[in-house]
Amino acid sequence: MLVIRLFRVGKKNQPAFKIVVVDKRRSSKSGRFLEEVGFYNPLTKEKILKAERIKYWISVGVQPSPTVYNLLISEKIIEGKKIPKHKKPKKKEEKPIPEKAPEKKEEKVVQEEKKTAEKTEPKKE
Repeated sequence: MLVIRLFRVGKKNQPAFKIVVVDKRRSSKSGRFLEEVGFYNPLTKEKILKAERIKYWISVGVQPSPTVYNLLISEKIIEGKKIPKHKKPKKKEEKPIPEKAPEKKEEKVVQEEKKTAEKTEPKKE
């Protein structure tokens, strides 16, 4: 399966990315990609995209990665909603607190009273 993804180039602490079409099973670091369809520099916000080639690859069935997808939407190459960067955490359901806890205390009190009663009562033999 082919994907459009970012391919990192540039020095340490100076990231720059090629936007490439590559087989999903291959590492994006290998350098073997089918076609370079753009360039993105996050430090200078420079974006160079080949819109026609990107549209062609998407029409053939290539899936863009979530980051590339959001980049294409922001550049108006494709239409749609952006994919959220961070997923929303699941809401914890509030469970009603069981009322068994006070009953256990009452049971313990009753058991203690029985024990004290046994100790204080003289044994009949």
